[in-house]
Amino acid sequence: MMPSQFQPRRKRLSWWFVWLCSGFAAWPVVAAERPNIIVILADDLGYGDLACHGHPKFKTPTLDRMAAEGARLTQFNCPAPVCAPTRGALMTGRYPFRCGMTQNPTPDAGPERDLQHLPESEVTLAQLLRAAGYATGMIGKWHLGHARTEWLPHRRGFDEYFGIPYSNDMRPVALWENDRRVEYPVVQATVTERYTARALDYITRSHRGGKPFFLYLAHLHVHKPIAPGEAFYRKSGAGLYADAVAELDASTGRILGRVRELGIDGNTLVIFTSDNGAWWGGSTGGLRGMKGGTYEGGYRVPFLARWPGKIPAGHVNSQPAVMMDVFATLLAVANVPSPADRKIDGRNILPLLTSDAPSPHPFIFGHGGVPLATVRDARWKLHVLAPRDPYHIVSRPYEDPRAPDGVTIIAPFEQFRPADYPGVATGAAPKPMQLFDLIDDPAEQRDVAVANPEVVARLKRAFDEMVREVPRP
Repeated sequence: MMPSQFQPRRKRLSWWFVWLCSGFAAWPVVAAERPNIIVILADDLGYGDLACHGHPKFKTPTLDRMAAEGARLTQFNCPAPVCAPTRGALMTGRYPFRCGMTQNPTPDAGPERDLQHLPESEVTLAQLLRAAGYATGMIGKWHLGHARTEWLPHRRGFDEYFGIPYSNDMRPVALWENDRRVEYPVVQATVTERYTARALDYITRSHRGGKPFFLYLAHLHVHKPIAPGEAFYRKSGAGLYADAVAELDASTGRILGRVRELGIDGNTLVIFTSDNGAWWGGSTGGLRGMKGGTYEGGYRVPFLARWPGKIPAGHVNSQPAVMMDVFATLLAVANVPSPADRKIDGRNILPLLTSDAPSPHPFIFGHGGVPLATVRDARWKLHVLAPRDPYHIVSRPYEDPRAPDGVTIIAPFEQFRPADYPGVATGAAPKPMQLFDLIDDPAEQRDVAVANPEVVARLKRAFDEMVREVPRP
């Protein structure tokens, strides 16, 4: 249920005031026209992992077609280069430091990490949409709390849930349905197919139920261990990672196909994106760094949106946007006001998806673990803290403590290693207060702080103002 403090206020709001509060200026949406919403979130899919982003070997015909039929944002960012903080930002519209999710809940890393969760005081996108009359379903990786059933999706606004509630290399890798663990161990090569089948069933049932629906499908791929289904294993000709990307692409094709079959294509907004940058075996598309690091390869991810008749085909916008914007945008298209009692960092980016509108953000900030580490605008990026790239360890031996073992983690034993580095590894040696020109130097090779002191000062002022809002330990 939606917290009681929101219900009376919502009932008093007029249609016009709701529209204004939503920040949705592209077109009015009345309750009877509320669209269905599908958010497909890949795990660790790099900016360069799609053919439409220039990958020379990976085949993604469905996602390429989705981009051709809808919009593509080329400067879409995550607020943190790891899983749970970004997922918390998506669900709440708030920076990780605001929503309390600056680290990953982890069941096998001790009591403190096991008990991390999205605070009960946070209001989720699912809660808000359900209170407005939506059917809400989630399939896949939650990663916002697992140790207590009240932290699972079924208790945080979703009518139903099926999935692995954290990363697929965190023991025990088990499937949950609503509040119950229903399967352990899990043959991971079957999971994407099962998630897809569940998604198709949910879309069909929800459409027949007569309500608008919100489906959040959070895939396990391409997070390690990579485990493509039998129909895709060793079929791409470009390795295990490409096999998994092909299965993600095919899954998305089946979902779009079901939407068309049901005749709801024009009333369904579908978004496809990723929680952070690429892991070993993937591609950052020429950006420096990777998942876990504060270079662009950790933050920048694909973003596609398709809504026939509302989003023009083949539209591309290169203005910066950030994951919290998904929250604000979906509330806007559903004609649901954002919570008024807290800071919402996300902005409605429908104008970016439909026109050449500028970014609604003068600045975007990036976490580097718990603290804020970076600030950027449409051109410049300042690394206030020294840039980090923690997984660039090709020079020393590496043994994955969560590698497939055939018993608790059941996936192919062949996996990618540090030598399969996904990003650019050259450039200026990291140090604090480095400035990069993301237009002229997207791979962050040349520190230009000395030549641009006024830019450094402006970005640092914005950074310091935001840091003042970060709660004290």
